[in-house]
Amino acid sequence: MVFKRLLGSLGVGGPTVDTVLDPAPVRPGGALSGQVHLKGGGTDFDIEHLTLELVARVEVEHEEGESDGAVVFDRTTVGGGFRLAEGETRSVPFTLTLPWETPVTELYGQPLGVVLGVRTELAVAGAKDKGDLDQLIVTPLPAQEAVLEAFGQLGFGFRSADLEYGRIGGTGQQLPFYQEIEITPSPQYAGVFNEIEVTFLASPSGVEVVLEADKRGGYSSSDTLGRHIVGHQDVRDWNAEVEGWVRQLAEHRGSYGYGAPGYAGQGVPGGYGSYGEQAPYGEHGKHDAYGHGGAVGHEEQRRSGPGVGTAVAAGAAGLAVGVVGGMVAAEVVDEIGDFFEGDDEEGED
Repeated sequence: MVFKRLLGSLGVGGPTVDTVLDPAPVRPGGALSGQVHLKGGGTDFDIEHLTLELVARVEVEHEEGESDGAVVFDRTTVGGGFRLAEGETRSVPFTLTLPWETPVTELYGQPLGVVLGVRTELAVAGAKDKGDLDQLIVTPLPAQEAVLEAFGQLGFGFRSADLEYGRIGGTGQQLPFYQEIEITPSPQYAGVFNEIEVTFLASPSGVEVVLEADKRGGYSSSDTLGRHIVGHQDVRDWNAEVEGWVRQLAEHRGSYGYGAPGYAGQGVPGGYGSYGEQAPYGEHGKHDAYGHGGAVGHEEQRRSGPGVGTAVAAGAAGLAVGVVGGMVAAEVVDEIGDFFEGDDEEGED
């Protein structure tokens, strides 16, 4: 999707900008390439700089509830320091590196409902104009893809995905927000969990997988957190791995005497073994929008409620290869231009 705009802040006869991204989807930590096409206006202009901003639509929780806003999570200057003559056309190629924690927007060609954009800022003679906005498509890293596919193979379903403003305590999180992929339990765990929220925090060395389970039963509904570290090149039995992670979450529920599937009142047997690292909940509790950790007790993290997704389930397209009708894809609810309209200044330094 490409938007051409006359730079309104520069007045009638100003230059126009048209940023075109290379069509191939990119992965977190990968290279994003394209061209910024400029066309001169009615007179010569000195182009001070061309800057690309990565923008995300993020949910913010506060005392009054939730609201949405646009957050700029990366800025890269790709050109500038030249004169654009009257009527001249010029193309500026660029390649920039996405942050490792860039959210995933689609899996196997199916959109997850998370919208990212690349916004172009052109500075001319002291005036700045954010004149072009293009949709950014990001596909998962191999380890992220393997984990999601395993959930699908195990019978879990996709509910929605969103971006939450805040930080997950005790992790190496770098961005001011994190992605939550909300999945519904498989039939085996339908009586244990309302949903499981999956968060990926990627880095050059690997991926932290944070699982937050909204549990059923007992005296109240509460959340349990688990954290696992996987390498980018790991070769594992991912179905067994993810099944082990889920059983760990159910085991903590069982420790309160509520039991787990097939083991009423006894929890889930088996050690942690090769199933990854279970995070100390007091260290890795998710933070709210103001950066404060929630109350932690008895190895559980309690929150006011699960996040509300920005996506709407659409159809029965399989989210994982080989899983028909398992995890369901989501449709993007707005055109990207409308989605970020009115949020130009939010999230900037």
